[in-house]
Amino acid sequence: MKQLSSLLLGILLLANLQGNAQPGKPSDLATQRLEQELERIAKLAKGKVGICALHLESGKQISLNVQDRFPMASTIKVAIAVQLFTLIEQGKLSLMTMVDLQPSDLHPGSGTLDVLFAKPGVQLSVQNLLELMMVISDNSATDILLRLVGGTEAVQNRVKALGIKGMSVDRTIIQLLADLDGITLPPSSQWTLGFYAKLDSATTPEMKRAAAVKIKTDPRDTSTPDAMVNLLAQIYRGTALKPESRALLLGVMERCRGGAARLKGYLPPNTVIAHKTGSLDGSATDDVGIITLPGDAGHIAIAVFVGDSPMPLAEREQTIAHTARSIYDYFLYQPVTMPTSSR
Repeated sequence: MKQLSSLLLGILLLANLQGNAQPGKPSDLATQRLEQELERIAKLAKGKVGICALHLESGKQISLNVQDRFPMASTIKVAIAVQLFTLIEQGKLSLMTMVDLQPSDLHPGSGTLDVLFAKPGVQLSVQNLLELMMVISDNSATDILLRLVGGTEAVQNRVKALGIKGMSVDRTIIQLLADLDGITLPPSSQWTLGFYAKLDSATTPEMKRAAAVKIKTDPRDTSTPDAMVNLLAQIYRGTALKPESRALLLGVMERCRGGAARLKGYLPPNTVIAHKTGSLDGSATDDVGIITLPGDAGHIAIAVFVGDSPMPLAEREQTIAHTARSIYDYFLYQPVTMPTSSR
């Protein structure tokens, strides 16, 4: 009888503890405080902010609006690079493959390549194009590579094959920019040097405003923070690419020149970060990548998407920088040793 009473008391105590627990809320104080801080930081952007950070060694995840869709802008180039390396691994392409530059390949956002297009017969290797796409975010190089890897459908199929849900790859970069600028593109056979600038000059302010409003709710070329971090985690862990490809891609991403004030902004000097930025006027200010913590503290796959915001670029970037530093400090000073996620 005494044993039965003790058992009933234990059941009642357990039920009381479970009743007081808040579903979906972190149980430890440090995590609660971090999530409160991320919510405070996100409000500074005066727009929706999506955050996902995964500690790759432990599986511990921190998130905010993790299943909401955000425009990827140029962070989509990470997915294109994965498809490119997949074809290289299959022997269908090589980093040494030479590609002819055609006048129709010169797209807006490609100042580096302008001088090359003025010289007929110029070729670049796939490796050159990859560097241009990932290091300086060159849009012409991106669309050339996108064509080589089979287009947006091939990239989307690769994302699906990895089991990633919540990422949509739909348009070339030039089509995305045309939709942003309110431009109707002619057939590619009519894309001569300077054609886009002429079309842009003929676009009225009203057309541009209407296009800017429309793109804010466009579901194409969007991703959830969770989906992007899933892709980054699979790159790092070797499930998306073989070790050699993984090393090459992360090496290129470590050389990314953009985003000095984003993920890198408030991190300690010389922090190793392989990342890719993305921008789409005020509709998207993004940075995604893998941060290496010092010592044996591990690595963080992180995606921060700042959606439509009226704030100046500098303040949107500070939102990303503050977010990254808060998460960096959390995982550095609150190490997690037991896996908490199946990812």
